[in-house]
Amino acid sequence: MVLEAREQHPGDLSIVGRIARQLGIGDQSLRNWVNQADIDRGKRAGLSSEEREELKELRKENKELKRSNEILRRASAYFAQAELDRPLR
Repeated sequence: MVLEAREQHPGDLSIVGRIARQLGIGDQSLRNWVNQADIDRGKRAGLSSEEREELKELRKENKELKRSNEILRRASAYFAQAELDRPLR
């Protein structure tokens, strides 16, 4: 609705506020959604929704890999110490 209204009335800065009241939602919420839609369409700089989701997944994967590496590092240190403590034959 906002995008269509902007095309019909390009200079009107109160479009978001009016439409937000009509829909019964907050002005800022609607403004954020419209800004994100502009980013997704390439009309504004920023991370698209797809890029945000990919970044979220990569951060999650990175966290898991760091956790796994820490477990492996500790296990390696444990087994190395056990090898040193083993009596010689």
